[in-house]
Amino acid sequence: MARFELKLPKMGESVAEATLTTWLKEVGDTIEADEPVLEIATDKVDSEVPSEVDGILIEKLFEVDDVVEVGQTIAIIETEGEGSGDATLAPAQKETKEEEVAVAAVAQTVTAAKDAVATPVSSGDRFYSPLVRNMAKEEGIDQAELDAIAGTGKDGRVTKDDMVTYLSTRGTAPAKPAAQKQAPAAKAAPAVKATPVSVNGEDEIIEMTRMGKLISHHMVASVQTSAHVQSFIEADVTNIWNWRKKHKDSFKAKEGQNLTFTPIFMEAVAKAIRDFPMINIAVDGDKIIKRKNINLGMAAALPDGNLIVPVIKNADQLNLVGMAKSVNDLAGRARDGKLKPDDTAGGTYTVTNVGTFGSIMGTPIINQPQVAILALGAIRKVPAVIETPDGDFIGIRMKMYLSHSYDHRVVNGALGGQFVKRVAEYLEGFDVNREV
Repeated sequence: MARFELKLPKMGESVAEATLTTWLKEVGDTIEADEPVLEIATDKVDSEVPSEVDGILIEKLFEVDDVVEVGQTIAIIETEGEGSGDATLAPAQKETKEEEVAVAAVAQTVTAAKDAVATPVSSGDRFYSPLVRNMAKEEGIDQAELDAIAGTGKDGRVTKDDMVTYLSTRGTAPAKPAAQKQAPAAKAAPAVKATPVSVNGEDEIIEMTRMGKLISHHMVASVQTSAHVQSFIEADVTNIWNWRKKHKDSFKAKEGQNLTFTPIFMEAVAKAIRDFPMINIAVDGDKIIKRKNINLGMAAALPDGNLIVPVIKNADQLNLVGMAKSVNDLAGRARDGKLKPDDTAGGTYTVTNVGTFGSIMGTPIINQPQVAILALGAIRKVPAVIETPDGDFIGIRMKMYLSHSYDHRVVNGALGGQFVKRVAEYLEGFDVNREV
């Protein structure tokens, strides 16, 4: 028999870890290739991890709610294979096998002794990865001692390097409380303590969902990272309104797709990004990463009220039919909870439609590590001044506000304003004679 290591697959450019939410198989269960073994969750999407081989699940290396890094082995699956069983081992191999068994027996004795020390757990606002908790357990570090170790990772998280450094000086210097050492990013802006909230008997306490907590942390981190600035512009979309009204039924009959305003807006945004490629960038320290592909994220509401951002890949290469199909497909699978990790990875610019909820404009928070995001306001019927060769007069027009949030560290007001103005120009110049 052979042993196959089931590893956490790569789930996108910005996804480095995931939380194990559910085991779909138990030890001893038979598994077929491509059959889901467990469910995981990231800050972007929930997904299943399938087996790559046929076999029997013989070992689970993580428990529910553990955080697993990409590439780590999650489980061991026993498969059929020639030359891997004891019966087919050569004599020298058998001796090696017996030595390994003896070493394993000694290791088991050592492990049993170490088990007397309780495994530290994440406590309060401090999160410890499985690697850090295992290192603490192996070295006999109890919960109180671990909580006192200063963390240099994100949000003060204790990393492997922190543990190695602490262990190298353990016994010669006391650990400094974690609160005395801040992460490098927080030095310029010390964290502000949250004001205690009083609760009376009539208040209801609601636990935030896992995704809600992740979104909360990401939003705060984005505001602390990017210097948010906004530009606003009003666009006349009367031509688009009338064109869609005229063609939506024939489009549905011909393509089998609903024709919404979103693909039309996305098409205009993709064109504007081609005109202003320095909006399609990311920041990495003191370096600017200029993206080659234009991958548009579109914020979509989930049934539980949270938002998710599926990505339309190479949006500038799609015609209106292709854009409509991509928008409808991603929005539908988002509502049904069927998005895959790759569907939310690789975005270079994000569009959010706040008009869906009746808002005429908004100031959205940038989706890191991008540098800009566009909010589409509600389309409204308003009185407007119409210029003609015979003079100006008042008429009824369909208008909407475009709200552009951008990172002032790398996008100045000229670029941010010119970009959103170009989007408006593409919308207002929509060809009413266009065929679908």
